[in-house]
Amino acid sequence: MATIFYEADANPAVLKTKTIAIMGYGSQGHAQAQNLRDSGYKVIIGLEAQRPSAQQAVADGFEVFRPVEAAKRGDWIQILTPDESQHTLYEASIKPWLSAGKVLGVSHGFSIHFKTITPPEDVDVVMIAPKSPGHLLRRVYMEGRGVPSLLAIHQDASGRAREYALAYAHGIGSTRAGVLETTFKEETESDLFGEQAVLCGGLTSLIKKGFEILVEAGYQPEVAYFECLHEMKLIVDLIYEGGLGRMRYSVSNTAEYGDLTRGQQVVGDATRAAMKEVLARIQDGSFAREWMEENKTGGRKFAALREQEKRHPIEVVGAQLRGMMSWLPQGAQPPAGKPETKERRAAKVVNA
Repeated sequence: MATIFYEADANPAVLKTKTIAIMGYGSQGHAQAQNLRDSGYKVIIGLEAQRPSAQQAVADGFEVFRPVEAAKRGDWIQILTPDESQHTLYEASIKPWLSAGKVLGVSHGFSIHFKTITPPEDVDVVMIAPKSPGHLLRRVYMEGRGVPSLLAIHQDASGRAREYALAYAHGIGSTRAGVLETTFKEETESDLFGEQAVLCGGLTSLIKKGFEILVEAGYQPEVAYFECLHEMKLIVDLIYEGGLGRMRYSVSNTAEYGDLTRGQQVVGDATRAAMKEVLARIQDGSFAREWMEENKTGGRKFAALREQEKRHPIEVVGAQLRGMMSWLPQGAQPPAGKPETKERRAAKVVNA
């Protein structure tokens, strides 16, 4: 069973005399920074001044410094930028100022576990990974509650790395809910597997294939969209609230019997074998190497796959149907695309 830490296990005072430099001010960056500040910690932001997120951080009352200056000033340097750009940020701005006694923190173990970043041996290297998007981490904190986090120690140079990590977890509110101890290996590999085989890759592929089969069989695309995508939220919400049992209790007997007798036919041994292969490619580092190489060479395959998915009929039909749903929040439609990283822009120039 996992070791779980709570409020009584943390000593927030050990970090309140230190400066925490948050690198990035996106989903996790803005939430962790604001929660830490509201918990009485000294927080600065590391970003280039021209970035919109830097301007937002200033508007939110933070001191914003260029990453190299933030790393110089920070006792704890928390990297909250995308996995694919962390190596460049680390080498250019963090590594020169990562001296003995400092703490390097992350919220996902990718760069440390797959060694795109190799910290010096005289610093603590820790992970506090909230199990929620940043906006939820912030909202729940403001309500006086917290979301669970994972804690892992990669290096304990000071002999106090766990104490510091728990103080950080306390600052973002996670000790209110519980902090589970894990390892960088376990967090990274299980997280990638979940994303690829179940939560993102597996789920979206299942939805699309169900939609395609119904349409090919002559059913209206709009009806297929409702049955295979729209109602997914109803089922997932029930599972989220009370596990598979709550979902099965809440649906009709017909649906439950269909679940129990037909689910294994769709997602059975062949799928299990494919999922094991996905996990193996994560464990041996193949996926990490592929992903980093994709970014080094301009991200052309990634961009092409994104464009292909935007044109899938389920997206076209879905956009039309969601226009009928007045209860959906404004701006819920997917954006045109995520901003490019400096690395991708540079690679495109080099490879043009």
